[in-house]
Amino acid sequence: MIILKKITLLKAVIAREKAANRTIGFVPTMGALHEGHLSLVKRALQQCDFVITSIYVNPTQFNNQEDFKKYPITLEEDLQKLMQERCHAVFLPDTDELYPTGIEDLYSYPLGFIETILEGEHRPGHFQGVCNVVDRLLRAVNPDRLFLGEKDAQQCKVIANMLILTNNLVPIEIVPTMRAASGLALSSRNKRLSDIGLIKASALYECLLFVKKNLKPGDNDKLIKEAKTSLIAAGFDSVDYIAIAKEADLSDAMNWDGKEAVYIFGAAYIEGVRLIDNTRFVG
Repeated sequence: MIILKKITLLKAVIAREKAANRTIGFVPTMGALHEGHLSLVKRALQQCDFVITSIYVNPTQFNNQEDFKKYPITLEEDLQKLMQERCHAVFLPDTDELYPTGIEDLYSYPLGFIETILEGEHRPGHFQGVCNVVDRLLRAVNPDRLFLGEKDAQQCKVIANMLILTNNLVPIEIVPTMRAASGLALSSRNKRLSDIGLIKASALYECLLFVKKNLKPGDNDKLIKEAKTSLIAAGFDSVDYIAIAKEADLSDAMNWDGKEAVYIFGAAYIEGVRLIDNTRFVG
């Protein structure tokens, strides 16, 4: 497995592979890798000849600097896991490499309403940071296919919008969420939970399934309130949102038509750790 830290060397490797008519798959991550990340790598290896995974904890997407400081770093373990999966290359840039002119006064992508709802509402500036880093990574890697996880469904939509804005035609492959036996979505942030917290955290997915099971055409406000109450009763500290959104554009679907495909989203805190999850429902 090739380890690369400089964009110039990365581009040289990619040029060599493309000259040999090999397709490039790209999996961007912030490290602290788990089976969810590795499922993206596995999918990329199935579909592409040469797979690159990046590991970079991006400071510009953290609106809470304490969250940035506490983000788990497990680089040696990450590299071992990628070697076991036979990933071909890992890109490990530092901030100066990706942001040579600094992280202030960055380009603002005209993303529209999607960055003002759900995660965007509760993490102002988050999606601008995501777009800035993914755009830079894509320009460095120039892949033939980009692999993302459905746990971050809103982020997938945002990145798809960014690709349109930047005239980048790279196709996105969205890989289903990986879960523990309890149903808890695998997340790097799970590493910050105690054993008891991990058990309690499974209530977030159970809450989304409760909404999914009881979703009815018409106003579902009462159902959402019940779901939020159940999360607090299960041991969560607070709930940012439980929401129903149209799959097509993530616009509000609390008053559901009974037919349109929707996502049921949730974000909540437990033991001071913010977890997100979603489930898809087709009427």
